[in-house]
Order: sequence, then structure tokens, then C-alpha cells
Amino acid sequence: MDVLTRHLEALSSDFVGYTNSDLLQTWDMSDAQLSSTVRAARLLKELHRLGLSGKIFDTGLAVSIFRDHSTRTRFSFASAVTMLGLALSELDEEKSQIAHGETVRETATMISFLTEAIGIRDDIFLGEGHTYMAEFADALQESFDAGVLPQRPTVVNLQSDRDHPTQALSDLCHVLDHFDCDVSGLRGKKLTMSWAYSPSYGKPLSVPQGVIGLFTRYGMDVTLAYPEGYTLIPEIEKLSEHQAVQSGGSFRIVHDMREAFRGADVVYPKSWAPMWVMEKRTELLRAGDKSALRELEQSCLEENRTHVDWECNESMMAETRDGTALYMHCLPADITGVSCQRGEVAAETFEKARLDTYREASFKPFVIAAMIALARFDDPQRILERIVAEKRPRTRF
Repeated sequence: MDVLTRHLEALSSDFVGYTNSDLLQTWDMSDAQLSSTVRAARLLKELHRLGLSGKIFDTGLAVSIFRDHSTRTRFSFASAVTMLGLALSELDEEKSQIAHGETVRETATMISFLTEAIGIRDDIFLGEGHTYMAEFADALQESFDAGVLPQRPTVVNLQSDRDHPTQALSDLCHVLDHFDCDVSGLRGKKLTMSWAYSPSYGKPLSVPQGVIGLFTRYGMDVTLAYPEGYTLIPEIEKLSEHQAVQSGGSFRIVHDMREAFRGADVVYPKSWAPMWVMEKRTELLRAGDKSALRELEQSCLEENRTHVDWECNESMMAETRDGTALYMHCLPADITGVSCQRGEVAAETFEKARLDTYREASFKPFVIAAMIALARFDDPQRILERIVAEKRPRTRF
């Protein structure tokens, strides 16, 4: 059986879509919705590898709104919507009427008359990013229910202050690919999400929260490691603990990186700012207090420097299961001696895993494409089966 046929047959088992829904947090999605997204993403990736078209729209628009910097996710969203047949428009808020006081409710409707999907990144302000996306989605629903919009665009979270679902699901696809299994094969495997030293401060909480909020659903033994005081949002830590119990796995928090790496099958060393710092930073940014922001930054950098030994290196990797754990990172990583003097990962260690991190990133366009396909069609399984059956080449000649 060829790989494409295997992925196609996998769709028939408990496959569900989520018509007219928004993809804001993985923990708001059912197990069936998550597994269907993963199956569809893997099928679309194989379709592309074979040089076949994944076009399911003849016309339509996708809009992206990036309220923070992005490389991988920005181009992943563009690639995904192009693969599906949509045109892309990126909304620059500084060049729109938003800069002149246009409301979120109005903007959402005005950009959506022919729009099928809206991707939003809003991760800078703790307590505000997810709220903004939810408000945007509510405005779309109101206009759709009132008949103002002929279709209900789906909102895709391209990273908020709470979750980074396209990243977490890409990570999941990569882990499944690495171990050559479905989600049932993850049961009993150990994953460590660890803080790592960085010479910068203010990195969002959403990547580690996304990882623990997803992987605790599959019976894995998940360890979250960070120095004392570098907590994530408590609600999400508690959610992860609850999900681990429900799935037959475990979840623990430790404050020793070496202990966390011991026996791990997967390690994800990544820096983030403590929750209290992100709260204070949001307050000062909103107040425009540049002097206090500089003081906060300096105090945080000084605190970070007391944990410079939290580096993923060969000594740490030797603690993992047979010394061969899968290293993961959302990129870009802070690499010691390459991008910074001291960082999250030693150059030798990162170089061994570098191509694997590229493979990890390669799933994101297909995860986003799968999300849109499953949200915009009543019967996405039939749509995917048809594009596979057609085997239409991506190139005309």
C-alpha cells in the first residue's frame, strides 16, 4: 500500500470536521477533531510531496493579521491558503482604518465578504491576545447570523498569549512521524518541556503552554521544567495535569533541567518569560512607560543570567533515553556561539538536530491547510477523497 493510500484510508476512522468553527485553543477541540486534523495534514503533505494539487477553492480570500514578528508561521499560512486555492491579503493595521479608530467588530466584517479564513497572531500582551481573537470571531458570527456575510470565515490562531495551536499540532505530527505511529503509540513515552536560558527576555508563554496542553492528552508522561518563579499560566498547568490523569499519563513540574531530561524520549528546551513578567510588561507597554520597561528588562536579564546553566547540550542529552531523545524547537533557537554567546542549546547539539527541526517546521503549512479545509466544508472527508482521486498535478506542464 502506498503512503497516500494509507493516509486516505486513515481518514475513514472516526474522521470529523468542525464546520464554521474557529481554531483558537487545542484544549477546546475534541480528540476526534485533533486526530482528524493530524490525519488530514499528513495526507496533504504527502499529496504535495507527490507533486499533486491540493486546490479545493476556485476563488476566495484568506486574510492574515500579524501583530507580532513572524517568519515560519507567516509563510506557512501563506503557503497553506495558496495550496487550497485562496488568494492571500495581509492586513497592515497601520495602513487601515484601525489606525483611525475603526472597531474590531467593524474590521472583522469589512474584510470578510469573500473571505474563507482569517489567521491572527497576537501574542505580545498577556490577557489580551486570545480575547482579541475571540472578539473577532464573535463579530464574524454576528454578521453571518444576520445575513451580512454569505459565509462564516474561520479564525485560525497563529499564536496568542495562551496557545500556539498550529505549532503544537505541527509538533505532534513530527513526533508521530519520528516514531512512525499514530497517537495511541505515544502512550507511556516521556516528553520534557523545559525552560532554557536565553540572553533575551519577554518570550511568550504560548509555545510551552501549547505543548503541555496538547501532549498530555495522549497518555504520555509529560514533565514541565523551569527555574523557581518561571511559571506558566496556572490555569493551563492545572488543565494539563487534569488531561494527563484522564488520558492515563502523568504530568509533573520540576525545577531541575537534568532531572527533567532523565529518560526522556522527546525534549523541547525553550526559553520563556515568567508569567508575572509578562503581566507587568503588558501593563507598562499599555502605559507607554519606557523607563520602567527598561528597568524591567534589565532585572529580568539579570535573573536569567543566574540560570545560564539551563542549556541543552551533549551532557544533558546523554541523560535522555539511550542518549537519543528527539530534540524539538519551534525556531529560531538561541544557539550558543552562533546566534548568541550563551543560549538555549549548544552549537554541537543543535547541529545534530538542525534538519530534524526543519522537518518539524515543515508540517505547519499542512496543519493550517487541514484546519481550514475541516472548518470550511460540511463533508471535508469527501473533499479530500476527491482531490486524491483526481491526482491533479500541481504544475500544468
